Amino acid sequence: MDFDTLVPVMRRLALEAGARIMQVYDGPDFEVKAKADKSPVTEADEAADVLISAGLVAAFPGVPLVTEEQADSHALRARTFLIVDPLDGTKEFIQRRGDFTVNIAYVEDGIPLRGVVYAPALARLFYTLPGGGAVEETGALDQWVPGPLRPIAVARPDNAALRVVASKSHRDAATDDYIAQYAVADMKSAGSSLKFCLIATGEADIYPRLGRTMEWDTAAGDAVLRGAGGHVVRMDDHSPLVYGKAGWDNPFFIAFAPGVELVK
Repeated sequence: MDFDTLVPVMRRLALEAGARIMQVYDGPDFEVKAKADKSPVTEADEAADVLISAGLVAAFPGVPLVTEEQADSHALRARTFLIVDPLDGTKEFIQRRGDFTVNIAYVEDGIPLRGVVYAPALARLFYTLPGGGAVEETGALDQWVPGPLRPIAVARPDNAALRVVASKSHRDAATDDYIAQYAVADMKSAGSSLKFCLIATGEADIYPRLGRTMEWDTAAGDAVLRGAGGHVVRMDDHSPLVYGKAGWDNPFFIAFAPGVELVK
């Protein structure tokens, strides 16, 4: 894969999808439907999926594509693929809480090598650079003209005063019990893949997830965090989280900055 071509395409498609999502978000009302698994989906999810999928297929016709909103793509088995969640945090979107994201990632041999996370309602755009590393773009966030780039990197954690970020919509007693094993100085709640990005920018140190997620929920945020020097591991054995698993389900996992002393 030519990352010099890939990254600008992913960036542009994320911004275009974000603009389409905001048209729905800022409108007077929108329909909410239930998918087969009972999770919600809106016209914004579907419109963003169509836009991103068409753009990726046109730009990279030989690369397999997995996307949350296209069930026929879920049977794919490939070593290398693009994976998309066109609107992560649909519950936040429905409740107009703002912290939902567009997620596009490229995976090779189980590793999300490049990715983009865009939170259109918050005007925050994070992505991996073609040559490695991760940035947050600032400025106008124009689809065609990149703005100023701020390199991002994880913070050096203080295990006596950790900053934890956890799910806003999926917080439960098991998560609270796990977090209670750490010395916590600050607790944030955030929706969608923004939790990975808060660690990547040094705004948090650890994000534990004891709950069901799919690979399209995490791949782009994982890529950005890895590019910023962070890690994502399985909760059970602390081995790296890998992608391309049968069924696309993730195990429980921990995203964190190096130096955090993990507990099981």
